[in-house]
Amino acid sequence: MKKTFSTNHTPHFHRQTPHSACPVYRHRRPGFYSNHRFDRPPERNPPHRPPNFILKLHLGRRALNRDDVDSLIGKCKPNPDNYCFYPCDGVAASLNFLQWTDARDAVVWFWESRISGGHDFTPELISNVMVPSDTVELEGSLRRVFASHVKELMEGKEVKKWVEEWDRVSKEISRVVSLLGKPFPIRVQEQNIQMKKGLDEEKSLIERRLKEFEFAMECILQHLEEDSKVDSGDDFVPVFRFGGGFDWGKIHSLIVRERRRLEEGLPIYAYRREILQQIHHQQITVLIGETGSGKSTQIVQFLADSGIGADETIVCTQPRKIAAKSLAERVQEESKGCYEENSIQCYSTFSSCQKFDDSRIAFMTDHCLLQQYMSDRNLSGVSCIIVDEAHERSLNTDLLLALIKNLLCKRVEMRLIIMSATADAKQLSDYFYGCGIFHVLGRNFPVEVRYVPSEYGEHSGSAVLAPYVFDVVKLATEIHKTEKEGAILAFLTSQVEVEWACENFKALSAVALPLHGKLSSEEQFHVFQKYPGKRKVIFSTNLAETSITIPGVKYVIDSGLVKDCRFDPCTGMNVLKVCWISQSSANQRAGRAGRTEPGRCYRMYSEADYRSMELNQEPEIRRVHLGVAVLKILALGVKNVQDFDFVDAPSPSSIEMAIRNLIQLGFIKLNNNVHELTYEGRYLARMGIEPRHGKLILGCFRLGLGREGIVLAATMPNASNIFCRFGNEGDKQRSDCLKVQFCHPDGDLFTLLSVYKEWEAQPRDRRNKWCWENSINAKCMRRCQDTVLELESFLEREHGFVVPSYWRWNPHTPSVHDKNLKKVILSSLAENVAMFSGRNQLYEVAQTGQHVQLHPSSSLLVFAQRPSWVVFGELLSVSNEYLVCVSAVDFQLLYSLQPPPLFDVSKMEERKLQTKTLTGFGTILLKRFCGKGNGNMFGLASRIRKACMDERIFVEVNIDENLIQLYATSHDMNTASMMVNDVLEYEKKRLRTECMEKCLYHGSGSSSPIALFGSGAEIKHLELEKHSLSVDLLMFLEKNTSGCICAVYKFPGMVKDVEDREKWGKITFSSPDAAKRAAELDGEEFCGSSLKILPSHSVIGGDKTFSFPEVKAKIYWPRRFSKGFGIVKCDKNDVDFILRDFYNLAIGGRYVRSALSNKSMDSIVISGLDKELLETEILDVLRTATSRRILDFFLVRGDAVGNPSCSACEESLFKEISPLIPKINPHISSCRVQVFPPEPKDSFMRALINFDGRLHLEAAKALEKIEGKVLPGCLSWQKIKCEQLFHSSLIFPAPVYHVIAEQLEKILTSFNNLKGLEWNLNRTANGSHRLKITANATKTVAEVRRPLEELSRGKVIDHDSITPAALQLMLSRDGFNLKSSIQQETRTYIIFDRQNLNLRIFGSPNRIALAQQKLIQSLLSLHEKKQLVISLRGKDLPSDLMKQVVKNFGPDLHGLKEKVPGADLELNTRQQIIFLHGNKELKPRVEEITLEIARSSHHLVERLDTGPSCPICLCEVEDGYKLEGCGHLFCRLCLVEQCESAIKNQGSFPICCAHQGCGDPILLTDFRTLLSNDKLDELFRASLGAFVASSSGTYRFCPSPDCPSVYRVADSDTASEPFVCGACYSETCTKCHLEYHPYLSCERYRELKDDPDSSLKEWCKGKEQVKSCFACGQIIEKIDGCNHVECKCGKHVCWVCLEIFTSSDECYDHLRTIHMTI
Repeated sequence: MKKTFSTNHTPHFHRQTPHSACPVYRHRRPGFYSNHRFDRPPERNPPHRPPNFILKLHLGRRALNRDDVDSLIGKCKPNPDNYCFYPCDGVAASLNFLQWTDARDAVVWFWESRISGGHDFTPELISNVMVPSDTVELEGSLRRVFASHVKELMEGKEVKKWVEEWDRVSKEISRVVSLLGKPFPIRVQEQNIQMKKGLDEEKSLIERRLKEFEFAMECILQHLEEDSKVDSGDDFVPVFRFGGGFDWGKIHSLIVRERRRLEEGLPIYAYRREILQQIHHQQITVLIGETGSGKSTQIVQFLADSGIGADETIVCTQPRKIAAKSLAERVQEESKGCYEENSIQCYSTFSSCQKFDDSRIAFMTDHCLLQQYMSDRNLSGVSCIIVDEAHERSLNTDLLLALIKNLLCKRVEMRLIIMSATADAKQLSDYFYGCGIFHVLGRNFPVEVRYVPSEYGEHSGSAVLAPYVFDVVKLATEIHKTEKEGAILAFLTSQVEVEWACENFKALSAVALPLHGKLSSEEQFHVFQKYPGKRKVIFSTNLAETSITIPGVKYVIDSGLVKDCRFDPCTGMNVLKVCWISQSSANQRAGRAGRTEPGRCYRMYSEADYRSMELNQEPEIRRVHLGVAVLKILALGVKNVQDFDFVDAPSPSSIEMAIRNLIQLGFIKLNNNVHELTYEGRYLARMGIEPRHGKLILGCFRLGLGREGIVLAATMPNASNIFCRFGNEGDKQRSDCLKVQFCHPDGDLFTLLSVYKEWEAQPRDRRNKWCWENSINAKCMRRCQDTVLELESFLEREHGFVVPSYWRWNPHTPSVHDKNLKKVILSSLAENVAMFSGRNQLYEVAQTGQHVQLHPSSSLLVFAQRPSWVVFGELLSVSNEYLVCVSAVDFQLLYSLQPPPLFDVSKMEERKLQTKTLTGFGTILLKRFCGKGNGNMFGLASRIRKACMDERIFVEVNIDENLIQLYATSHDMNTASMMVNDVLEYEKKRLRTECMEKCLYHGSGSSSPIALFGSGAEIKHLELEKHSLSVDLLMFLEKNTSGCICAVYKFPGMVKDVEDREKWGKITFSSPDAAKRAAELDGEEFCGSSLKILPSHSVIGGDKTFSFPEVKAKIYWPRRFSKGFGIVKCDKNDVDFILRDFYNLAIGGRYVRSALSNKSMDSIVISGLDKELLETEILDVLRTATSRRILDFFLVRGDAVGNPSCSACEESLFKEISPLIPKINPHISSCRVQVFPPEPKDSFMRALINFDGRLHLEAAKALEKIEGKVLPGCLSWQKIKCEQLFHSSLIFPAPVYHVIAEQLEKILTSFNNLKGLEWNLNRTANGSHRLKITANATKTVAEVRRPLEELSRGKVIDHDSITPAALQLMLSRDGFNLKSSIQQETRTYIIFDRQNLNLRIFGSPNRIALAQQKLIQSLLSLHEKKQLVISLRGKDLPSDLMKQVVKNFGPDLHGLKEKVPGADLELNTRQQIIFLHGNKELKPRVEEITLEIARSSHHLVERLDTGPSCPICLCEVEDGYKLEGCGHLFCRLCLVEQCESAIKNQGSFPICCAHQGCGDPILLTDFRTLLSNDKLDELFRASLGAFVASSSGTYRFCPSPDCPSVYRVADSDTASEPFVCGACYSETCTKCHLEYHPYLSCERYRELKDDPDSSLKEWCKGKEQVKSCFACGQIIEKIDGCNHVECKCGKHVCWVCLEIFTSSDECYDHLRTIHMTI
């Protein structure tokens, strides 16, 4: 039917004069003569008549500019008589014509101009003079114009472009085909085959697009030409269905849209007719289109254009509201002009009065359509339903599909299209009666997939940062360095991982960008921006998988993991854990690399892992709580939920739990074994929100808190996203401080109300800024507001509720509304009740009995006191289990719950744990109480639980505060306390009696006497007889030893000595008798097995090993006598030659005989050898005698002879060597000898001598001296022989080796040119590396060890500012974190030696210097922080003190800084402390201000202004140390000075506590903690001196100067005995303390000592032949001969007159001359 213009115009054609706001500009052209028609009578008075024809130009999309309009009208031929310019009501201008021909031609011209792109106005002709032929004439002209345009387009530039592309692809196919015929490798040919396949698909797609465009143009052309030859069979489905007449604007819009579709080349466009055919002939269609195919925007338009379902509304559903809105806007923009105005709508919310009559296409969420179905079971007005994004399988999607399935049976004309990118099409098809499946290929470019598995194994989420995160960052760095341009997109699992990756990805020419759901829109927009000259490296959660498409991504790193939250109906817990993605998700991630060009996807898992993945993501209905689903199913009249036809049926336990929860909430009831909705249940079913949120709203309305209830329901689902906490640590700390001001003592829900109330009170234009200033997520707040408005609108519209616009609850003023809100919250979360267990942050869940801690984000942690009873939103399991969205409730309200809770409230209250705090203990006592890895404490707790039959009993130890906290019920507290006190008393006893074995000197073997050094720094026992004080055993014992144990040492899991590996440990007793009684228990039965107890001579903790580089030398001597013949081994071809060379050979002065062996053809027997010769001596002679090669020589030896004991040999060797080795330390020998017990078949005794490497020259001389010597007690042929190879070794622990490996390799490489040196580096079983060095000279070994020792020792930090108190911080958690961060940053290794109180750093020199600088600065800063800390929680402080401080002074404490000028303050919300940086004198002022706030808000006990004073210096304690025995507090430095005073003054022992009235001896463990090893050794020496001095002469030191040895003085009634000193080897009489004097009494020896000549004088008495020399006084005796006597002094004496002469001749001359005789 043709469109005609009637004289009675519709209002559409009559427009009122524009308002004054829209002025009319009239133009008149004088002298302008219009054309006129001769068939019309001339007009009279034309100026006074209205125009006959008005041509209006309706606005298009372009911006309006008056000059452009004037220019366009000026070009119009014919020109109008006049025109008006008024940009109002969608009209740009109005042109007036008097003549029809002018008006007709103008319309045609404007359409031609628009078609050619000259403008985008739509011309509309309004005729005041109507002639029927005019309309026909105009239609004919426009049909010709449009038909001509369509024909041109069928050969236009868009078509030509695709034809050229088709030619290019065809040529490329031909090239690839030619390659397939050539002999390339299989891998290359497989790539070519894949390339050809892709090119064939691309070519086919181009052909389809061209045919589709041609068909569309033909449809339009047939409509223009009114051709009725169009195929109208049953199978024909036109792409366009036109109504009667011609709508030129619509036709032009259709043409423009077709051209755009052809140009864009969306894949789905090529399949349009096939899709329409299938939808037309099948009621249900599953359409699988890859991402980017265009299905979401095009299918609705295809259906609307073709007329399929056009009689009624086409509904397209989306899982999310934002997606529905954006799609509606996109389709509206694409199809502008193709449909009537307002024919495309988006219904964001449900309304029962909502009708589909006014819309042709409707977008909405699946939840909205589900609500519409609840209101109208037939979905009247809907002809076609498109369920998009079905792969997400949301809860609403699954319910909607199930309901539509039944509806389709009643409405056979309705169509259902299920669309998805990755859904399981087969499952959906089977569910819908085997419906058809249509696949549309995507527009992705080829993506190469590479599998690069990472060794990260299982992903439990227990670690703070999983290993795969490091691998992703490492791979991203490698890609950036090696690959060409293109953005990198890496998939991780959480915000924490994304932020860490961005911080640790370092590259100059790249920018790392985060992408996760908690970023604001502005922050997310950064990934879309361009960064000139830099590559984008985006670390993202799965948000970038489907939600966002980032342009320019060429490389994708797929970790293969996602953080998935699942509801566990067994525990009622939402379990959030890292798990594998599905195959569809993996493909989706890979597709992100092929959006704009060919890309590459690196999958950090194996291909086998990919195949083992699930095909598709598990539907939401199996992963969430089913309360909403069950409620809706029951509202539909289904009697049994288990019988509902689910697409994927959830587990029966999930359904049962949902029903139980709904009964508890009062929304359903059981009536005749059938579940029915209650009155409130029907309300909630229509609301379509979570049941507990609905309960909140309805409950609050009943109590007059309607607005509060709606806000609670809106904010509770967004609780985890409202507060922003991301960025670096400083940003997170700032966010925590800002959050404090909103935190409410009643919990998280009240905190959310407080935030929303404050946000809503802000002016609209300031809300975003307010959110930024307070670290609030503005996007999340707007989302909450949308929910609030939607709920308000729904309640007013559907239920007639009057929603108040005001708040009745005030977060700052306690009122009855707080109690009412708690009541409603409890009724809404009645199943989620938990009771405070009594332990810090642990709550017992009432339903399951689990003990769970509060989530770190809970606002309750801001307050020091924990509420006794709470309700929680959900249980979350990540690495630990947490209560999330927690609020306090009153205990009395639990009894008012209806229906009553499923747990017994009274019994739970009885089960509540009480807390008992035990104080006054030392740190070491608590550590021993805990044991290694807290094993002792856990074992004790286990025994207490068993005794009390309560698994909830806990024992906690706080070493920092020196207290033990015991948690048990009031009924079991006494029993538990007794068991704890018993263990404490036992450990105290061990500490009081603890002693350490100290050697008096360090010589060879175990020859040194031992002293027991114990409490008070006293010598408890001195063992000089070498009796054993210890036993080695396999199990611990204490029976039958009279309680004399003074030390227990349990061997660690890995010990160096083989003989110690089977030992449990070692026990030291206070006397040898006690050790002997313990050894008698050997073989006794203990715990089902026999004890093995052996006396022990080893000293643990007292005997120092070498603190210097060792040089080891091996020596040996024969233990079997030689039989006088030996065997020479050689090559059998050399036997005759060697026999001739050995003929007439003399060895050792004897001729030997040589003969061929009878047993072996390659052996020669040498006989006649001297039996005292050694093998080496003989072999040297044999090798000199022949030029042939001698392989080996050995003597045939007989039986072993008796040898001295190993200890005797050690002493003899040490005695020989020690005089040549100087002592650097008088108490430590510079060498050590160890003789090894021989095996029965051994021919030689072997020994190992360790020398101080610094004395290598002296060591070489000592070895030369003992070469060839015979030890006392050995035979003459048992000569010592030294090996000419010297050995040494170093151990590099694993962490040390990793940081010095590069330097070690350089040093070892420099040794390669040294002659006579060999080294070998091996890895040990525990990961350490052992370096073995062998050289032919001691000097070489010592010089080689020197640089290695420096490397292995590291560098000791020596800085004046690093006090012992600062070093002790390394044992704290902060110190451990500090050490770890510096190690990681500088790639060094740091060791804290707590015994010597020093720090060592290992690594390269540069890194050590950097680490030292950072460590000193950080440690001093940490020490300063610890000193300048103001705590905001404690037993005397109000629980909300931190919030009061923030309220008074602001989150950044700027108000407090103003009150205390110069104070740099920082608030730590987690620890609830204030750090003061700077002057410590400001601390009292800050403390006083905070105490004033505490006093004003809470009853506060006055605290002392000054701390405890030190009993020694009487000043305030600085760097306090609490003694282990009595618990009194001293300055650490004062105690050290007390020990040093005792060292100088030996009368100060025992060292006791100086506290008034105490006097307890200071325990050994205190000395070990306070003093370094060297100082402790000095204290022992001083104590030993005091012990000897106070022994009343019982003990004495060896008289040799500086000798540390002690001996027992012989009794007065016993004979003297010799004391042979093991340190200096002097012999001393134990009675007179002089040199040992055998055969002489002590009195006689003392006389001789005083006057050595007294015996000589007695001998001379009465003897004439004895006189004295006048020159020297010596006795001279004349026996026979002449009178000339020569004295020992060299003088010559005349015996007659005793005259002295200088020579014998003078004496003889004197005798001849004077005495006349000789």
